[in-house]
Amino acid sequence: MTEASPWWTPDVHADRRPRLMLRNGIAAGLRDWFAAHDFVEVQTAALQVSPGNEAHLAAFATEAVGPDGARAPLYLHTSPEFACKKLLAAGETRIFSFGPVYRNRERGPLHHPEFTMLEWYRVGEAYESLMLDCAAFLALAATRTGATLFSFRGRDCDPFAEPERLTVADAFAHHAGIDLLATVAADGSTDRDALHAALTHVGLRTAPDDSWADLFSRVMVEKVEPFLGQGRATILCEYPVAEAALARPSQRDPRVAERFELYCCGVELANGFGELTDADEQRRRFVTEMDEKQRIYGERYPLDEDFLSALAIMPPASGIALGFDRLAMLATGAQKIEDVIWTPVA
Repeated sequence: MTEASPWWTPDVHADRRPRLMLRNGIAAGLRDWFAAHDFVEVQTAALQVSPGNEAHLAAFATEAVGPDGARAPLYLHTSPEFACKKLLAAGETRIFSFGPVYRNRERGPLHHPEFTMLEWYRVGEAYESLMLDCAAFLALAATRTGATLFSFRGRDCDPFAEPERLTVADAFAHHAGIDLLATVAADGSTDRDALHAALTHVGLRTAPDDSWADLFSRVMVEKVEPFLGQGRATILCEYPVAEAALARPSQRDPRVAERFELYCCGVELANGFGELTDADEQRRRFVTEMDEKQRIYGERYPLDEDFLSALAIMPPASGIALGFDRLAMLATGAQKIEDVIWTPVA
């Protein structure tokens, strides 16, 4: 079997270049949109004391060496989120970051160890405003590339159609036949055994050491995500509080959080929050996540104490991160993320 030529060979680059130029056009259009809506672009440091505190997030580790030879651990950021929220605490009200982030243990058609993340924040605005932004960006990307339909792995999505809004509970009921919120108490705590029984009842595989979160993820991956964003984009909202990450609980139902994800052609494109500003609750969530990371992977990441201090004075805000390379991939008809990255990692 003949090995494929490297991306930097002239003939391969000639084939790749049209999509890469379309990628540039989408990026330019997004920057124009943000400028027209009074957003300020910010550039955040890639080196951070903590790369994020999610159990299944893997970071690239390095260290800083001072003039005196002293060494201190640092990480390449997996998201600009901590830095952006410090800027909100400092007084910025509408910001966006558009640049590279780094995640280890991730490689495939939809994953790359270094990729471009678009992240933006609105102070004092409901997180539903981000949903409108997402719809606008799908149409913008399609307009820039001349696409009338996004297609990926046999799934089609109209980027100009108004996205459907679907709660996670409704998605579990419709696609898996599971009453998810029956396994979540009013205080947000979860009933692992009840969810395990529900998966067993519908014939989904389980393992004895599965946690509630493991079972939740299995239903999402096997029964829900493949059906999202078909025909039109899907905004999957109201995640259980146990899956809230950095989102605040909903005032409508304390069992769920102000969190949504945007899907197109079965591909997750964005993850948005009504931001949590309770520093004590955020610390508790981080510690819980790091305990789980220790259990599964035998390691944990430090907490960013400056971030937690900033969170205590951060105003109410909504924020979202969008995988720009995935959006460019769908808008240009590419079938893998590396086709729209100028210089893929070897």
